[in-house]
Amino acid sequence: MALTAKQQRFVAEYLIDLNSTQAAIRAGYSRENADKQGPRLLAHPEVKFAIDAAKLQRSERTEIDSDWMLRRLVEEAEADLADLYDERGDLKSIDEWPEIWRKGLVAGLEIDALYEGAGEDRRQVGHVRKIKLSDRVRRLELIGKHVRVNAFQDQVSVSGVEGLADRIALAKLRNGSDG
Repeated sequence: MALTAKQQRFVAEYLIDLNSTQAAIRAGYSRENADKQGPRLLAHPEVKFAIDAAKLQRSERTEIDSDWMLRRLVEEAEADLADLYDERGDLKSIDEWPEIWRKGLVAGLEIDALYEGAGEDRRQVGHVRKIKLSDRVRRLELIGKHVRVNAFQDQVSVSGVEGLADRIALAKLRNGSDG
């Protein structure tokens, strides 16, 4: 069975932020029931398959796949904080930081000027730089989940053959075969 135009719109909208309620609203479903309709649509086999196929196509298009994600997480987890400082222990200017630090490992930078004197004699004598780092433990959790070591898994589920037909169809789509 083919998707309706509204279901196709839901699939496209869902891929934006993976929020089923907001995707349902943006696709034209009732705002009052969107919190119920979104999850219902996600449970619909054809919608689920269309989302999986669209994610696969997007991954191929962007060349961002699980290997890329894992390499990036490992690179971030192994980034050395010492790379941000010079040999005197002073923080380097941002343009001297390794690229991995400039791409999100630093969550914030605060610079406070230090002054001495008062009135007209007041002059800046230095500054204090404070770095707020992003959550590196979260990266390790993601790596642990990604490589299936289950080190940080909240729940362990056992599954059987449910969804097997969908997975086979998706694998066929990936391989470009019909039968």
